[in-house]
Amino acid sequence: MAADSKYTRFRSYMLEDKGGSYSYFDGNLFTLIEARLNNANRQNLNDEMALCGVSKIHCLHITSWDSDHCKHSELEEILGSFKPRKIEYPGYEPHTDNGEKCLETIFKYQNENLRQRNKKITAISITPSYIKSLDKARALKYSDVVYNPLEIDTKNANNRSTVKIFRTGSFNVLSLGDVESENIASYLRELSTIKNEVDVMIMAHHGADNGFTTSAFLKKVKPLVAVVGSNFANQYDHPKQEIRDILYQEGIKLCTTKTGDVVIYSIKTNTGEFRVDNYIAKGQVINSTKDFIAKKRELLKHSPDTLTAKLKYSKRIY
Repeated sequence: MAADSKYTRFRSYMLEDKGGSYSYFDGNLFTLIEARLNNANRQNLNDEMALCGVSKIHCLHITSWDSDHCKHSELEEILGSFKPRKIEYPGYEPHTDNGEKCLETIFKYQNENLRQRNKKITAISITPSYIKSLDKARALKYSDVVYNPLEIDTKNANNRSTVKIFRTGSFNVLSLGDVESENIASYLRELSTIKNEVDVMIMAHHGADNGFTTSAFLKKVKPLVAVVGSNFANQYDHPKQEIRDILYQEGIKLCTTKTGDVVIYSIKTNTGEFRVDNYIAKGQVINSTKDFIAKKRELLKHSPDTLTAKLKYSKRIY
């Protein structure tokens, strides 16, 4: 059984501001992760879309209402310029002025498209009930899976972040938002898709040492590459040295956007091979490059019976 031929690209954009901006292209659909757009990443995002042969965003995926994930003025520009057909937004009530304005703007965008253009925009609130209504993930299927929030944490807003694995391309990307809870980490690391299929991991809370990213978590998940959207002016100095040390001990390549974008892309068809380029000089020079083989390629070599034995199906896979 061979993997589909999918030219896949992932990019983490240098923002020169706190927060993160990412995109995932599976060979057909282009997803922008987080509603961030400024002078540092605007041109690179346009260039990336051109490389992917798209002029519009298929999906805008927002993990949190915090302004480093979704800034109102930048959300307005994204909606106006890139016209996403689908928006996945946090399933909890925003508690800041910025968040409230962002939610209102999404509703306005949806209503205006329907009223003025007779165009339906799919806007999905990622709530616990929505997640539990989804079909359970099947091993090695090309479908995204949403895992969090399974409940709304009333004490810690970060734990309401959306957690999702993008797996429609030839390599998979796990997005963790700002989650901090050790319970969420424990739950995730026991799921078969997380244990067996994560190639690239966008680190939780920009690589903060908050109890989520532990050696126990990384030993189970075993991402090939860890990506942190960060900058030199970051007041919290993410990723923390403690996190860097754990990644090094587990043999996981760390890439940050402190000096330039991180670009990950397929290098051959039907092989699952992909290359990771970490830039410096604001994207003018490649600082490091390394090739990997996506986990799903190895898994797809096995027969269905072997897969059934290897991938124990979890009742809480959604």
